[in-house]
Parts: sequence; structure tokens; C-alpha cells
Amino acid sequence: MSPEQLLPINGVELCVQTFGNDSDPAILLIHGASASMLWWEEELCELLAAGGRYVIRFDNRDTGRSTYSPPGAPDYAHSDLVADAVGVLDALGIASAHVVGRSMSGGTALALAVDYPDRVTTVTFVTTTTGEVEMGDADFPPEPDYSDEDQVVDYLVAAMAAYSGSSPHFDPDATRALVVRDLARGGPAASTMTNHYLMDFDAPSNGGFGDIAVPTLVVQGELDPVFTPPHGDALVAAVPGARLLVLPATGHDVPPPVWDLFVGALLEHTA
Repeated sequence: MSPEQLLPINGVELCVQTFGNDSDPAILLIHGASASMLWWEEELCELLAAGGRYVIRFDNRDTGRSTYSPPGAPDYAHSDLVADAVGVLDALGIASAHVVGRSMSGGTALALAVDYPDRVTTVTFVTTTTGEVEMGDADFPPEPDYSDEDQVVDYLVAAMAAYSGSSPHFDPDATRALVVRDLARGGPAASTMTNHYLMDFDAPSNGGFGDIAVPTLVVQGELDPVFTPPHGDALVAAVPGARLLVLPATGHDVPPPVWDLFVGALLEHTA
């Protein structure tokens, strides 16, 4: 595991961290809305690196240690986040990577595959959607006072419990510890929790899921209450040749009890 680096990319600073040997095939992990790179857990990244992959995780804008916009006023669009991902590859001298997009960043992975096809070796969509299937109805808590850190911590733990879909794998203590660590790294919680939902979703520009021309893996949580199993089925149907991996007894997250299954499938997919 390398130290975290703050890199100047596209006029902002992005926090980037790598695992493994840079001579191995690169896997670029991109998390979803409001989630810093910490939600790709160190231990998970290390398992992938031990399988012979150069693993890259980074904080999107408005998360972690990367650049923040004022709450409620993101000064970027989705296409900027896509360009940021390309910029991370450029900064690390990587010509092409296996791209893994999770939740909201499934859209980023799609845009990379069709707008920057020469930079993408394979695509993996994790707990995400084509946007054409009705979302599930998870029981989320009411928004907190973002100026009150204790309220924010309680809210995020409760939100992650809701995202888990009542999975037996959900660990509230480990989640609380991760939330506290994440908030200690970041800027305004109000920016993190709102700005990604307010940006202009203007990417991709060169096609859709049917235009993806690289091997594609779809990872679906069996109990995902937000992007329910029909979302995974729709993705597989939309992308030519896509394969489906269902994580048993798992919600919208990728918890440690399914890491062996997830890592094995991802290493096979990126071989």
C-alpha cells in the first residue's frame, strides 16, 4: 500500500492511493455518490493486489481529501468526474485499466468505456443500474443537521444499515468506525452528502450500454434494496456478452463475508 497522494488533476486536487506492483495489470476502483475511497476497504484492495493486480482507489471530488465545492453548489458535471478518472490514470502513467464502477459510478464506468475506449481493458459494474428499472424502496433515516458530527455519524450508520437490505453481513460497529474515520479525512459533510446528487449528469456522449466493446462483469447484491436484482438483470441484457455475479445475502454494499467470491470473480474477469 502506497501513502495517499494529493495529485493536481483537471484543475483540482484528487487524493489517490495504490496497492501492489505497478507492473501488474491496473484495476481502477471508482466508488459511488458521497463515498470516499475508504469504502473500498484496504483489506479488499490488498486481496486484489495479492492476486497480481495494481489496485488504484481515489477520492472523487467532494469526498475524502479531494477538492470540495460549497454545499449545494457543485462546480462540476459528471463528465468532469469521468475526466478525473482518466486524469488519475494519466498521473500514474497507466495507458489502460480494468475499470470498476460502483453504484452511481457505474455511470462513470459506462462513460469511460464508450467515451475513452482506449483507456479501458474491462468493465465491472457493482450494485448499479441502467436507469431503466424502478428503484427499490429502502427505509432511509431523515437527513441530519450536517453541522452536528454526532448526528451525521448516526445518520450514516443508519443509512448503511438501510442499504444493506437487512443483510446478516451488516456490521454496525465496523461501519461506525469507518464513518468516523471517513469524516475525519473530509471537508464539509453537507457537500459530501448533497453535491453529487446535484451535478449535471452529462456523460456519456458517445453511446450507451449496448456500445460497450470490452468484457463486462455485473455484480449484483441479492438483497440490494435500492438497485434490486432486476437492475442487474437489465445490465446483463443491455451489455453484449456481459456476465452476472450475484453476491448472496448481500445488499448494496460489498461486505467482508463475500470478499472471497467477489475477489475471485474480479481476478478471473481481469486475467
